Amino acid sequence: MTVHFVGAGPGAADLITVRAARLLERCDTLVYAGSLVSDEVLALVPARAERHDSASMTLEQIVEVMTRAAAEGKLVVRLHSGDPSLYGAIREQMIELDKRGVSYDVTPGVSSFQAAAAALKTELTAPEISQTVILTRAAGRTPVPAGQELAALAASKATLCVFLSVDKIASVVDELAPAYGAQCPAAVVYRASWPDEAVIRGTLADIAAKTRGANVNRTGMIVVGWALDKQVETASRLYAGDFAHGYRREG
Repeated sequence: MTVHFVGAGPGAADLITVRAARLLERCDTLVYAGSLVSDEVLALVPARAERHDSASMTLEQIVEVMTRAAAEGKLVVRLHSGDPSLYGAIREQMIELDKRGVSYDVTPGVSSFQAAAAALKTELTAPEISQTVILTRAAGRTPVPAGQELAALAASKATLCVFLSVDKIASVVDELAPAYGAQCPAAVVYRASWPDEAVIRGTLADIAAKTRGANVNRTGMIVVGWALDKQVETASRLYAGDFAHGYRREG
């Protein structure tokens, strides 16, 4: 009696893992994250499978469906967008399954921040510029803990990937600009890896206006940091001729 939490990836069907695809192809009961999962991914699920769109369901209803199906010996997939461990709301589902004695496992997925980096054709880390990537979100109906406000995180000068916050991009900019500077590179990637993917590039000075001008107010990843500036020439020492390591001698 097992429930499989599965990451659907950012959208494109060929960006899910092999394990995820195999589970979907054998699925008997599917609970999926509504419009956040692409039709191409859902097409992997057999037509015979029982399907439930969690967008209109409560936690109690979701857990009841999964528990019942698992008890009947069905292969149950709880399909989340991106990677389930990031803003997937799986914690509360797992707690309820624990209470009911239902086992579960997790199949990771490609996250939207990774798909956004691919769309930007950039490396989120750059030697001597940023060796840290922070995954976060702006405060909204769900607050953030003290000390994890965007303004506080900005002090690190790390590359920031801001989830679930495009509708608040003006306030995001206001919180970040004092630490990063108005000319810090910024981007918004709308629906990364989907057919209608859009990339908006700018700086903290203009990214909010550009995003509004593109009518993007949801389903976008905000990326901010000097690592996005390819005009700043910096390179890893890993492949330098005078850099020896366990697999290559100096020179």
